[in-house]
Amino acid sequence: MTKNTGPAWNTKYGPRRVRHDPPTLAEAIVAARDIADEREAQVEIAASLMGVSREQVATELAKLAPQPKVASTLAFTTTRTGIQRAVVVERKPSRRIASADRPALLRALNPPR
Repeated sequence: MTKNTGPAWNTKYGPRRVRHDPPTLAEAIVAARDIADEREAQVEIAASLMGVSREQVATELAKLAPQPKVASTLAFTTTRTGIQRAVVVERKPSRRIASADRPALLRALNPPR
C-alpha cells in the first residue's frame, strides 16, 4: 500500500480504496493567479490556502513563469428572441515573426540550389 491511499470504503460491490493527494503549493498559486491580478494579493491568497508563510509563497511564485497577458473585452449581443447574452472576446497575439523585409528573410533561410 502507498502512503496516500485512504481507508477502504465498503460498498455493495466490495471494498474500495480512494487515493488522497493533498494540493501542492504550485496548484494554490495557479488558483490565486486566477482570482487576483496583483502579485501581493496572489501571495496572500496562496499562503492562506496552503497555511504556509508569505515568504515561502513569494519565492515559489518567483520561480514560476509569468502569466501571459491576454486582452479581453466584454460584448453584449441580442438574439433574435430579444434575449441579451454576454460574450467575452479575447485577442491572442500572433506567434508569427513580424519582419519588414520578410522575402529577404525567407531567402536567407532557404538559399537557392
